[in-house]
Amino acid sequence: MKLDRYPYYANASFFDFDFESEGPKGKIRKIARFIKIRRNLYSFGFGDLDANTGDISDTVVSNNGDGVKVLATVAYIVYDFTTMYRDAAIYIEGSTPARTRWYQMNIGAYMLEINVIFEIYGFQNARWEPFRKGINYKAFMGQRRQLPDQLFDDQQHKAGS
Repeated sequence: MKLDRYPYYANASFFDFDFESEGPKGKIRKIARFIKIRRNLYSFGFGDLDANTGDISDTVVSNNGDGVKVLATVAYIVYDFTTMYRDAAIYIEGSTPARTRWYQMNIGAYMLEINVIFEIYGFQNARWEPFRKGINYKAFMGQRRQLPDQLFDDQQHKAGS
């Protein structure tokens, strides 16, 4: 997936990422954060940084005209996080039903590309199921697929060695 994205920076733990949205409303600082819920399960959220309080708001609607670029940046952040934490499952839920729907539409739009790297699940009717287009989910969870070159711990067992 080659989408235009913003440059971003991770903190030392790789749990917080920082980038700036640029558009008609100027530069808006965004923070993406992973919070460990339990072993290998992380909640993911992102939003605007309030420079006065230091809080992150995931309910503010920035309307900076760059929503696709912001979401692409977030997708790359999730990719990088799961490169560092390979066994991590990522839980995502919008702060409002409209945001959850927006996430769902974008997951659906890029499902062919996403599905190569991640297994994606949607939550509905009190259970998790493999993500399907056209279903209204309340939350999403994704985890890296175990690719063939990741099945072996040492180089001598890889195909072609």
